Amino acid sequence: MTLSAIGLSVNRGKAPACPARAPGDLASACARMLGVTGQSTGAGRAGITPGHYLIRAADESDLDAIAAFEVGIAIVSFGDEAITDPAFHRRRVSGALGKPGEITVVAVGAGASDMPLGWGWLSGRTNSLTGERYGNFRSLAVADVAERGAIGELLMGAILSAADEAGFTHLSGKVSAANLGMRALYRAFGFTATHLTMERRTGPGPDQGGDQARDQSS
Repeated sequence: MTLSAIGLSVNRGKAPACPARAPGDLASACARMLGVTGQSTGAGRAGITPGHYLIRAADESDLDAIAAFEVGIAIVSFGDEAITDPAFHRRRVSGALGKPGEITVVAVGAGASDMPLGWGWLSGRTNSLTGERYGNFRSLAVADVAERGAIGELLMGAILSAADEAGFTHLSGKVSAANLGMRALYRAFGFTATHLTMERRTGPGPDQGGDQARDQSS
């Protein structure tokens, strides 16, 4: 299976527009560019959205759940060529937790703070030509639960708030052309499509130790 990837970017000169469909407390949270009640993701496990969800920094205890999210992302993005070994994704993520320049957050229920319902990851990068600091969106995934869309929006809002605090003026990310839900979420928060990756395969796809493995570890 071959999936094209659309590159998206957002310039952070002004706050992105909140989704028009966001109701009540979600609209309020989004308007503050936060996924929690007025507190940054650096607030740790404080700041529960009343009766709903908490966005907190990811830690080592979340790695099994995060690895499962990463496997799901890989399958959506790479199909039959996806790396589905949880240990591979666990290693990728563990090196980023708590590292300067890495924004790694999970969404949990207010009454179950140790059970991640969603996961987001943005890495700080430096443009080698201009020296500009920018954010590279690595992951965003939500479990198949009733309020999946709302949780995704809370995660995105929290990550964008942390990116603002880090001083990133430009954010970019890749998404499979077939992933309509993620493309819609990007657009709702001010991202626009800027590049389209075109692929043509004339022979068997690379094995999991080849090009696709490098793509999935980036």
